[in-house]
Amino acid sequence: MTVEPVIHVGIEGSWRETGALEWALQESLLRREPLRAVHVIDQRIRQSPSWQPTQAEDAAIGLVTAVQQYLDEIPGEFDLETDLAVGPPAATLNELAEHAHMLVVGRRGMGQFKRLLIGSTSEAAATRASAPVVVVPDHWRPAQHAGPILVAVAGDFGKDRAAIDFAVGAALAHHVAVRMIHVWDLPAIYSWDAMTVAGVDEEWARSARRRASAFVEKWQAENPAVVLETEVRRGHPVDGIITAASDVDAQLLVVGGRRHAQVTTALLGSVARGVLHHATCPVAVVHAPPEPAEQPSVW
Repeated sequence: MTVEPVIHVGIEGSWRETGALEWALQESLLRREPLRAVHVIDQRIRQSPSWQPTQAEDAAIGLVTAVQQYLDEIPGEFDLETDLAVGPPAATLNELAEHAHMLVVGRRGMGQFKRLLIGSTSEAAATRASAPVVVVPDHWRPAQHAGPILVAVAGDFGKDRAAIDFAVGAALAHHVAVRMIHVWDLPAIYSWDAMTVAGVDEEWARSARRRASAFVEKWQAENPAVVLETEVRRGHPVDGIITAASDVDAQLLVVGGRRHAQVTTALLGSVARGVLHHATCPVAVVHAPPEPAEQPSVW
């Protein structure tokens, strides 16, 4: 699949207060890649009895016009454009950004469909998009954060190559290091006392550190232009990853997803979904290429 050097971002009425457009604009300028800001009119709302076509469509056109005027004021020769579409928000954004470098969405989704932690549009986009999806929290301001790019990896480091590659691209654009975080824990069959007495916990810790160090050493030799740091923690993966991102003031947290052959299969595991819901920094979900025989991942 050919990747187009374009960044798509979903916009809605509160675009000045949310961080998605500002984050996407920063990436566009840093990477010198075109930006497409898209507002989607939800077709389900159009079919409701309370739908007022003229008023709603005028508001949508006004929104897109205001964003275009804002982008036109950005100095320099940059391709910054807006677009208006109609359809299911997540599916429409995913379709438009199918071959793009990335799709950026706000943490609380678009329009009236909001949930407590993350908007349904944002989660659906991150779950099923072909392109990497970056979910940006409300009120996030890129200029206020200067930490590294953090990438979370599971036990099999090779399967997270797509996420690591995306993190490296972000690190090069921002001129910062990539910090790889691996959080491990013992299976529930071990009790805390039993595993401490038997030395199982230390054995697993050494194994995790060895595998992480070997991977980083090999990867660093192949990619000398980027500094790849590593950190191994023990604990619950979601809590450990989020805490690690907070500790280093990460500019971006990258997690991997798994593409499965059957479209009905959940494409985000529990760890990736937990991070997406609870992280306080932008989260990029990068799906690995599909493996037909692959079983659903816990990540």
